[in-house]
Amino acid sequence: MSKKVLVVTIKPFAAKAVEELKKAGETAGYQIDLLESYSDKSQIIDKLPGYDAMIIRSDKIDQEIINSSEDLKIIVRAGAGYDNVDLDSASAKNIVVMNTPGQNSNAVAELAIGMMVMMARNKYNGKSGTELKGKNLGIHAYGNVGKLVAGIAKGFGMKVFAFDPFIENSVIENDGISPLSTVEELYSTCQYISLNIPNNDKTRGSINSALLSKMPKGATLVNTARKEVIDESELLKTFSDREDFVYISDIAPDCSEQIVEKYKNRCFFTPKKMGAQTSEANINAGVAAINQIINFLEKNDTTFQVNK
Repeated sequence: MSKKVLVVTIKPFAAKAVEELKKAGETAGYQIDLLESYSDKSQIIDKLPGYDAMIIRSDKIDQEIINSSEDLKIIVRAGAGYDNVDLDSASAKNIVVMNTPGQNSNAVAELAIGMMVMMARNKYNGKSGTELKGKNLGIHAYGNVGKLVAGIAKGFGMKVFAFDPFIENSVIENDGISPLSTVEELYSTCQYISLNIPNNDKTRGSINSALLSKMPKGATLVNTARKEVIDESELLKTFSDREDFVYISDIAPDCSEQIVEKYKNRCFFTPKKMGAQTSEANINAGVAAINQIINFLEKNDTTFQVNK
């Protein structure tokens, strides 16, 4: 009997990505089924029993969903962030949770740079803007996305700095980037900050006015990570205190209406999280997800497990 994989995506993969994902799975003898554009988690709960594996994107997988199937062995989040999965509940049921790091990174990096250019040119409203060349860019977390943002920015002639306490300075220096020793130094040095930190207990709400107030004139914060890492009350304070502050985000903050109403020329929020929304990223992440499932179920390969 073939193993069964359920692809659960309220925001569906591109058609080509689904085609490639299914081809990879079916070639290995797996049954691949889709649950797309669903309206309620009850549909996942009703559908999930009998499936060995589940692939998701930004879909929230909570304890109730995890407990709805006795057959589920692995959940793969097609993307880097995995804070949408209840890891403790998965671990309690011996379900492996994985992500697919790096598969969406180029798409996210290009979006970050694209939004920077757009805001530097005043959203292309016909008025004179500024250039990225010669400006200082700070990479806050030098992971897959951060490295790619840095590489593209160097091509624009930006001076690139990075802070990441988990990466050796030599690694950063080998890429031609200047490492800084503290997050405060990063923010005080750079007009532009590319925010790439994960959402966890240590980072949640960590981006506050104390940091943002240190940024030089022409401060622009670019968030392609998670909205939860921003202290929104202090974000509003920064907008009020600094007429030069610009905030660009790949996911609208909870206070977005208030920001847009007061500071519409100094902000931009994508209508939905767009970082991974390219056909290439869709294919990369989808195919990686099914291959990781196959390797786990056939070879017990736990390389990308995040709930160890």
